[in-house]
Amino acid sequence: MKGKKMSCISTLVVLAALSLLLGLSVVQAEDPYIYFVWNVTYGTIAPLGVPQQGILINGQFPGPNINSTTNNNIVINVYNHLDQPFLFTWNGIQHRKNSWQDGTPGTNCPIPPGKNFTYHFQVKDQIGSYFYFPSLAIHKAAGGFGGLRVNSRLLIPVPFDPPADDYTVLIGDWYTKDHRVLARLLDSGRSIGRPAGVLINGRSGKHHATGGDDVPLFVVEAGKTYRYRICNVGLRTSLNFRIQGHTMKLVEMDGSHTVQNVYDALDVHVGQCYSVLVTADQTPKDYYMVASTRFMKQVTTATGVIRYAGSKAPPSPVIPEGPVGWAWSLNQWRTFRWNLTASAARPNPQGSYHYGSINITRTIKLVSSRAVVAGKLRYALNGVSHVDPRTPLKLAEYFNISDKVFKYNLIGDKPPAAAAPVKLAPNVITAEFRTFIEIVFENHEKSIQSYHLDGYSFFPVGMGPGKWTRKSRTTYNLLDAVSRHTIQVYPKSWTAIMLTFDNAGMWNLRSENKERHYLGQQLYVSVLSPARSLRDEYDIPANAFRCGKVVGLPLPPPYV
Repeated sequence: MKGKKMSCISTLVVLAALSLLLGLSVVQAEDPYIYFVWNVTYGTIAPLGVPQQGILINGQFPGPNINSTTNNNIVINVYNHLDQPFLFTWNGIQHRKNSWQDGTPGTNCPIPPGKNFTYHFQVKDQIGSYFYFPSLAIHKAAGGFGGLRVNSRLLIPVPFDPPADDYTVLIGDWYTKDHRVLARLLDSGRSIGRPAGVLINGRSGKHHATGGDDVPLFVVEAGKTYRYRICNVGLRTSLNFRIQGHTMKLVEMDGSHTVQNVYDALDVHVGQCYSVLVTADQTPKDYYMVASTRFMKQVTTATGVIRYAGSKAPPSPVIPEGPVGWAWSLNQWRTFRWNLTASAARPNPQGSYHYGSINITRTIKLVSSRAVVAGKLRYALNGVSHVDPRTPLKLAEYFNISDKVFKYNLIGDKPPAAAAPVKLAPNVITAEFRTFIEIVFENHEKSIQSYHLDGYSFFPVGMGPGKWTRKSRTTYNLLDAVSRHTIQVYPKSWTAIMLTFDNAGMWNLRSENKERHYLGQQLYVSVLSPARSLRDEYDIPANAFRCGKVVGLPLPPPYV
């Protein structure tokens, strides 16, 4: 790895030159730039004591933390040293007017083996806790993920005192099977099954050579308050997080400041991030932070040690028990409220802070389903199971050849009859620019689901058991629902969100359960501005790879 790293001076020179090629001259020059060079390689890891091939970034698992500030321009030169095509996506970063940097197979051609690509995006008007991960194949099962934080600018006060330190806590389920094996299982029509364990920052909590605890993840000083940014980066499992002997004050989730309620435990569903403040106010010793599986018959747990400075006393062996049942989780969700008085940067309000007074122009009901197609397991939304074409959807649309790659609106705003067969095809719907839309997710299955929408924050206004009806709107929170990018749908239940589609581009709406996502439970939303204008969307970057049917085509006229 060391032989492949560039010197600091040459790195800055190369990246400065590359940034000029990205076609984003409209970004204001006074907004600072931060630069990274990432070498993506394979390496042997053993987080559960079983040696396996992991995906490393600059030799690290998990990957390096990105520490940025509101409006920073982030430039990351990614070298793909794997034997497979590769992409990163940036979970929760809105990429205003810039789906070209989203890093999904619907927007970007993959980085070929042995090649590099420079991502350039701005964390415009955002604060909060996010993460990045590989978006192709089942690469996420091998690593390649890491934390991404966006700090508030110093001139903008935040609704709590500065913590003594700021820690990233990446929790997630983990499989010991190779990511290629998991992909082959899914391709053959089978499930990847239950995870082998749970990790906290790449560790299970026990040192496998001795059976004792791993070295402490964090060291704190008695009497001081610390911020923990907890993100579920796993493949499919909701997790409960808690800290032995300590309470947690919730201050932010998915980029929005919250009303500061205090919790003993938090359910963190796949793709979600929570920020909590924890005061080291207990007897100085070691304590466990705990992440355990939810909604599974067999509970699997990971631990990580928090050590009070100078402590030599081990943590109590009694692990605090997690909650049982999904009603507890639903009731906790109902306590989450947006902090409407916080003066820090907020995610784009998607139309207005007063979202409850905006007329809904369209309601889209999305019902997930499981089906066997040609003898293989598939998942669908409204009867269509998404398949990625060789030509990314965004490129086909930009080069005006979408009719040769996919068809818009194969699904309607309502699900088809239950008996209708599932169709395999690119699943792309259109949304009129700047219209205020209600989306209802219905889950008729026994397992919990989690959905994420790239490019946006939305308002999760309601949840409930059974099927959604128009009467369900009487239960909506139309005042202070927390603006966020990922939301859960409980078994045999519905969840409703509202947002304005004011960010032009091609955006992925997906199940955060990687198995379901890989097997088709996703779609793309095409949001086109009526004017081909740089005011609404950036042009294709000069360094963008071309693949599929756009290879060799002349560039369309640039946006003006």
